[in-house]
Amino acid sequence: MFIKHIGIDLGTAFTLVHLPKRGIVINEPSVVAVSTIDKKVLAVGVEAKEMLGRTPDTIVAYKPLKDGVIADYRTTEIMLRYFINKALGGIRLFRPKVMVAVPAGISSTEKRAVIDATIAAGAKAAYIIKEPIAAAIGASIPIGSASGHMIIDIGGGTSEMAVISLGGIVTSTSIRIGGNKFDAAIAKHIKKKYNLAIGERTAEEIKIEIGSALYLEDKLTMEIKGRDMVSGLPRSIIVTSDDVTDAIQNELEGIVETTKAVLYNTPPELAADIIDKGIVMSGGSSLLRNIDKLISRTTGVPVYVADESILCVAKGTGITLDNLEAYKRSILTTK
Repeated sequence: MFIKHIGIDLGTAFTLVHLPKRGIVINEPSVVAVSTIDKKVLAVGVEAKEMLGRTPDTIVAYKPLKDGVIADYRTTEIMLRYFINKALGGIRLFRPKVMVAVPAGISSTEKRAVIDATIAAGAKAAYIIKEPIAAAIGASIPIGSASGHMIIDIGGGTSEMAVISLGGIVTSTSIRIGGNKFDAAIAKHIKKKYNLAIGERTAEEIKIEIGSALYLEDKLTMEIKGRDMVSGLPRSIIVTSDDVTDAIQNELEGIVETTKAVLYNTPPELAADIIDKGIVMSGGSSLLRNIDKLISRTTGVPVYVADESILCVAKGTGITLDNLEAYKRSILTTK
């Protein structure tokens, strides 16, 4: 395989891999299952996620990234190696150059951890690109123009808000609120309101099936199963979209307030551009029903969800790698 470049969106919830001329070849959960007896990795990605909440004492299935950054270095390296090998397949003649998208707000130590883990996983060189830049490129925003563009990228672990002009970030904020926080809030709300304990996978299914950022006139309903907190026995109940909206109010408020803060710190000329063009949303959690309407209503700025929003960051890493010279000012770190 004569593939020299790989783009990776190393997300808290999902990892996506982009190859030149082939596009997104991997889109799997960022989950690793490890044996507690011999520390051996048993499964990565889809197989490992199936084990979440269902493992015996001898197996632990967990996410090695927390809030968009590496929480467990060794496991992240193993996961990266697995995804790189799976993407390239077969025998390789040389090591690829790998570009990894990271949250805009991570520290230099956290960036170094990503670079070191990528090199250790088999990369010849590691490049780092900030997620808002990659998302904007993947969403076909002309970031090199002398004009203001605002992007909100809501992933599993973080939400990134950035104003971009002339290939760079003018003002940005990264907050550790994303799809995982939504899931945790839903589980907590159902436990408090219905005395029913549910797992994170069930909470995620509720969010996807009936979740909405605004209260719906025609409520959506869903039957869920869990463990009764009083009797300890299995029980099923019907939840509505209003339950989800109630549950995630604090998280949505954090996203809205942070968006307002970024707009407040935007230079007037660029703010005028943003009012004209609107805000573009990307990331898996931007697919939550009506989150674009909520942000538009609270900021007074038009908001659009990008096409294939979940793929924007990964696409952006691939496009940047194919045009390194053109985007060199937008790339953060190399090794």
